[in-house]
Amino acid sequence: MNPAKQAPATAARSALSRKAEQFTESVIREMTRLALRHGAVNLSQGFPDFPAPAEIKNAAREAIARDINQYAITWGAKTLRDAIAKKFERTQGVSVDPEREITVCCGATEAMISTMLAIINPGDEVVVFEPFYENYGPDAILSGATPRFVKLHPPEWSFDPEELAAAFGPATKAIILNTPNNPTGKVFRREELEAIRVLCAHWGAVAITDEIYEHMVYDGAQHISPAAIEGMRERTITINALSKTYSVTGWRVGWAIAPPEITSAIRKVHDFLTVGASAPLQEAGAAALQFPAEYYEQLARAYLSRRDRLLAILTEAGFRCFTPRGAYYIMTDISAFGFPDDVAFAKYLVQEIGVAAVPGSSFYRDPADGRNYLRFTFCKTDKTLDAAAERLTKLRPAR
Repeated sequence: MNPAKQAPATAARSALSRKAEQFTESVIREMTRLALRHGAVNLSQGFPDFPAPAEIKNAAREAIARDINQYAITWGAKTLRDAIAKKFERTQGVSVDPEREITVCCGATEAMISTMLAIINPGDEVVVFEPFYENYGPDAILSGATPRFVKLHPPEWSFDPEELAAAFGPATKAIILNTPNNPTGKVFRREELEAIRVLCAHWGAVAITDEIYEHMVYDGAQHISPAAIEGMRERTITINALSKTYSVTGWRVGWAIAPPEITSAIRKVHDFLTVGASAPLQEAGAAALQFPAEYYEQLARAYLSRRDRLLAILTEAGFRCFTPRGAYYIMTDISAFGFPDDVAFAKYLVQEIGVAAVPGSSFYRDPADGRNYLRFTFCKTDKTLDAAAERLTKLRPAR
């Protein structure tokens, strides 16, 4: 028989991966596209619209001029790894080996998926707090893990210890922790981290901690890395990046700090995902990580001022705000506006009012749980916040 006349056995097979069919494109990034389309003030995506520090930009220019333009070592330039280790010890009191325990990646996003792919096996479960940063669910799916969700309950965004304990079991490989938290602004307290330590030790699980907003804490809150908790040093993978602290979200330079055996696996996955992060920008990052304490103190003060300004703007417009103690986002309750759900309200807000925010449902497994929430960001200039305030005067709560 002529093979050309035979119907191929795979004719009915989907061209798409079943994994890719289980999640959508980023809602956050979609809101930025809608903001651009409608000329709206973008308070959705968390990127600063003010300049990065001159020192870090100059360091990048100098690195390029010195012809540091070829591949850095796959797991990160030594200058950057050394700087990461020194800063982690300086700020958290945790000593790490830059040669065996640090992997530099293309942003915290790649550090997270490299970590997940490095430690997850089919059948493993990963505990995720919700509301969650939207990447964590797809990361679990892509790595083959089954997510087990645990609610953070407003207004303090606290978790029920019994709910958390019930999410752990023999199949638990890891818990993902984001502190300070996106989208809620929660900063996990020491006693909460201690409760997590007990569960991780009991079930042999690791904590994957996203600490990218570590220097943005307010009202006396303190960022504590889980790796600094007694008994957690060898079962914590700490993820961070240059993006938020130094206002360079487009540079995509991040890292994972982990025990040597886990680091070895992360490095292998990272190598075949991206090879390596930008060489000159790594050199600039090494310089930035040596900024004095005053830089971080001023950063927190500036963001506190922006937070309070946006809280006042949103409250005046009729939103019920949950005051964040960290990061640079404000979660709001939109019940007063009488819309059927968060998506409908977010579309109205961007198209008719001219302000973009993120629908709360994008941070929950079940969209219904987030239907009354919108998230705004305050990593913006006074000019941007002024424009948002002016436009929001057109908004009227339902009578």
